[in-house]
Amino acid sequence: MIRFNVPPYTGKEIENVKKAVESMHICGDGEFTKKCNTFLEETTGTKKCLLTTSCTHALEMAALLCDIKEGDEVIMPSYTFVSTADAFVLRGAKIVFVDIRPDTMNIDETLIEDAITEKTKVIAPVHYAGVGCEMDTIMDIADRHHLMVVEDDAQGIMSTYKGKPLGTFGEFGALSFHETKNYSMGEGGALLIRDEAYIEKAEILREKGTDRSKFFRGQVDKYRWQSFGSSYLPSDMNAAYLYTQFEMAQEINQVRLDRWNQYYRLLTPLAEAGRIELPFVPEHCVHNGHMFYIKTKDLEERSALIDFMKKNDVLTVFHYIPLHSAPAGQKFGRFHGEDRYTTKESERLLRLPMFYQLKEAEVDYIAGKVKEFYGM
Repeated sequence: MIRFNVPPYTGKEIENVKKAVESMHICGDGEFTKKCNTFLEETTGTKKCLLTTSCTHALEMAALLCDIKEGDEVIMPSYTFVSTADAFVLRGAKIVFVDIRPDTMNIDETLIEDAITEKTKVIAPVHYAGVGCEMDTIMDIADRHHLMVVEDDAQGIMSTYKGKPLGTFGEFGALSFHETKNYSMGEGGALLIRDEAYIEKAEILREKGTDRSKFFRGQVDKYRWQSFGSSYLPSDMNAAYLYTQFEMAQEINQVRLDRWNQYYRLLTPLAEAGRIELPFVPEHCVHNGHMFYIKTKDLEERSALIDFMKKNDVLTVFHYIPLHSAPAGQKFGRFHGEDRYTTKESERLLRLPMFYQLKEAEVDYIAGKVKEFYGM
C-alpha cells in the first residue's frame, strides 16, 4: 500500500536528538531551537523567528500580538484548516469568510475589500499548497484600511511570491512542522515577526509572560512576570529532530519538486483531454512541492476515484470541509458574498501521495492508475 503521507526522515535525526539529550538541556530554547530559529531567519529574511509547539500556537500568538478583542472581525477564506479561525475565535473575534479563487484555491483578493467593516482588524490569507496569495493586492488593501495581516503559511516554507518568502509580508507569519509538512518535528511550528517592535512582546508572551529570554541573554539580573502569556516552547529534542532536515532543506525541497513535476507531466494528457484539472501556479510564484492534487468532475467522481485507488493500494484523500458549513463556522463566523467556488471546488479536489521518500516508480504507478480509472 502506498501511503498518502510518510513523515520526512533523513536517517540522521536520532544523532541530533542524542546530542540534545547529552547536552542536559532538553526543554525549550536550547541549542537546536536556536539553530532552527537562525535557519528560518536567514532563509526568510524575517526580523525574528520563534519556534513554537505548533502552527496553531503560532497563530494564537499572532492573534494575541494583534490585540484581538471581543467583537473584532477577521477576514479569511473558508477553505482552510480550523486553526486559522480558532486562533482568533479564542480571542472573541467574528470570522468573516470570503470566497476563493478556483485556480489557486487561495482567498480571492478582489473580494476582501467589500467584506471590510468598521470592526475589521485583520486579514488572514492562507497560502494553499505552498502557492502564494496575491500579496501585493492584499497588502495594499491592508495599508489603505489600516489593517494587520497574519499569513497562515503552514504549507509554504521555501515558497516565494515575486521573489519574497511567504510568511514575511504581513506583521506575522505562521509555519507548520507537523508530520504532514515538508519538514517535520512531529508537532511544531514557528512564528515569523516582521517588525522589531513586536519582538520583545512576543518573547514575553511565549515565555509564560516573563522576561526570561532577556535573563538568559544576560540583559536582566532576574526574570519577572511582565504580562500575560503561556508556554509555546517546544522541547529541544523536537527541535533537534527538525534541524537535521533543515541541514538538508534544499535537497528535500528539490526531491518534492521533482515528484510534483513528474506527476504534472504524467497527468497532463488527462488534463488536455478535459478529464481532470491540474494545479495552477502563477508565474510570479515559486512553490515548494508541498502537495499534488487533481480536480475531478464532481464529488461523485472523486469518491469513485478514491475507492478505485484504494483497491489498487494507493491512499488518496480529499482536503478541508469549508469552515463556513461546519457548526462552529456558523456559530463564530459568517460568509460574506456568494459561495461560488469554495464548496464546489473543495468537493472536486483530490490529493495524491506526496512525501520526501516517495519514489519515482511509485509516482509512475499512481499516475498510471489515475489514467486507468479514466480509461487512458
